[in-house]
Amino acid sequence: MLNRGKVEEILSDYKGFKIATICSHSSLQIFKGAREEGIKTIGIVQKDRRKVYESFPLGRPDEFIEVDSYEKLPYEELVEKEAIIIPHGSFVEYAGKKFDELPVPIYGNRASINWERNREKMLSWIRKAGVKTPTLMKTPDDIDRPVMVKFPGARGGRGYTIVKSKEEFDKRVKEKEYILQEFIIGVRAYPHYFFSAFNNHGYKTEHGCLELLGVDRRVESSADEIARAHSIGMARDMAFTVIGNESMVLRESLLTEYMEIGKKISEKSFELFGGLTGPFCVETIITEDLEIFAFEVSARIVAGTNIYPEGSPYSCYYYHEPMSVGRRIARELKTAAKKKKLTKIVY
Repeated sequence: MLNRGKVEEILSDYKGFKIATICSHSSLQIFKGAREEGIKTIGIVQKDRRKVYESFPLGRPDEFIEVDSYEKLPYEELVEKEAIIIPHGSFVEYAGKKFDELPVPIYGNRASINWERNREKMLSWIRKAGVKTPTLMKTPDDIDRPVMVKFPGARGGRGYTIVKSKEEFDKRVKEKEYILQEFIIGVRAYPHYFFSAFNNHGYKTEHGCLELLGVDRRVESSADEIARAHSIGMARDMAFTVIGNESMVLRESLLTEYMEIGKKISEKSFELFGGLTGPFCVETIITEDLEIFAFEVSARIVAGTNIYPEGSPYSCYYYHEPMSVGRRIARELKTAAKKKKLTKIVY
């Protein structure tokens, strides 16, 4: 992990800062939110994608840096331009394990991505927080019910599959790194939390306040069309590649439990690795008995927040103006800079 002192040294030379990210995932929202807060932006883009981002006048960055590959980013140029990177799912996936050592200031605690990337550590974090999770099978020999086979990284569900026996696993799974997680039938709900050490409004935690800025559900390739396929006699396996997201509003009686889930995950993060900063998502399933299971934590902005570039049915209870997660990130950085506490939320 890059020494925190190195990041503090870089930040000490900044006279201001710009927000930078890869043009993908939730970047339109990040650029728009920064613009609304008066912060300049940098879009890291491959040449063939630049035209798309230039076509959105309110969602485009103020300047572009063109690259041949997102795996080779111009870190020296970003530092020269006084950039702070906002990590999102695509950024985390492209960076891989190199994320830990990237020589540029990153919004949030980069250690949290290390815990997100390692699914065993992530599930350990959820369980230590006292939040219910689906059962994990240690090896394919233990499969005695339908399980979802998941792989490392922010892959957007690509390649995930369901198997019901070791024989089926051996036939269909070729990857060497995976986890085997019990497949629970229910409604999937993805709450978008935002932790702030500066705000005095929101759901109180030991280290600050938690805001619920939205909830979504994911539209997952054939998993969401499987009933139609079977109705016309097609037999095929479910696939879980995320195609898009839909807005969701929870029944109000569930809010207490969901705020407690966010609080528990947040507080345990401080104990395990120094804390989550800013946006995160706890991915959950709600059964017909209203029992909630958490199966993943995304320790950064998630693509489901893109539904709410003008705010959500929850953000309106915190803010008079439209507040997307992208704008909330920009405002938090602006607040930290004003308080001379950027190093508290940038690493």
